[in-house]
Amino acid sequence: MTLQTPRESLLEEFVRIYPFQPATAYWRAVEIAHVLSYPFPEGLGLDLGCGDGKLTRVVAERGGRRDWVGMDLDAYETRMAEASGLYRQVHVASAAAIPEPEGKFDFVFSNSVLEHIDAIEGTIREVGRVLKPGGAFLFTVPADRFHDCLRGSARPWISRERYLQTLDRQLAHLRYWSVEDWKRELGRAGLTVERATRFLSAAQIRRWESLVRVTGGLLYKVFGERKRPIEIQKTLRLRKQSVKLPKPVRGAIAATVALGVGTEPVEVPGDEPCGCLMILARKA
Repeated sequence: MTLQTPRESLLEEFVRIYPFQPATAYWRAVEIAHVLSYPFPEGLGLDLGCGDGKLTRVVAERGGRRDWVGMDLDAYETRMAEASGLYRQVHVASAAAIPEPEGKFDFVFSNSVLEHIDAIEGTIREVGRVLKPGGAFLFTVPADRFHDCLRGSARPWISRERYLQTLDRQLAHLRYWSVEDWKRELGRAGLTVERATRFLSAAQIRRWESLVRVTGGLLYKVFGERKRPIEIQKTLRLRKQSVKLPKPVRGAIAATVALGVGTEPVEVPGDEPCGCLMILARKA
């Protein structure tokens, strides 16, 4: 695997990766900037919910080379992950049944995945099983006050409750746990929270929300609110898009998307609502 030295901002890079998804590009830029503002775990890592591998390649290019094994339930996505050359192996499997031996990995990384998994207790147990003693579990998830960051519907006749329920279905978010909730569940699997940080400010979430309204949210309505964004992208063949925006165009889009808000990895104080948590837990 050959990794290139990054020459663009994270937001420009994610605009290149997701040219039709400015909201996703913005969220990922803030998220990965925060992830990489701390030392990234070393050794052999499991990318839990690797998808197509594009996001983890950005992490690898900027956070230093690691050995990776990928895993995702979606065979369509794992074919692209295998073709990326990033992983030594890629599994198509449930996170609640990881096809790897006990104590194999130095770390497990999961980026905006756990909120979508129904069998969360079994998944965390499996993470604890496959980690070596002293191994790290690093993950990002939406925070418990994610909803508090949102403006709500632009249509005054839509109640806030209905708006939030529709958005959760669109995003396939199954839970919004607090740090204490995560500590409790991780503890049952022998994992102790070493660090928990709060990021994605209310202003940044609202910028993301505005972008969603005119992109993924609009498509979700066009498709009758029946298909998740990733399913819509597959239907429209956007997952295998080959559009390559020129660098000046990427820069212009990035500047417009982040205008007045930015993507800086700023930690949000505990008394303010935030969009995301990043948690580092360790196996005893």
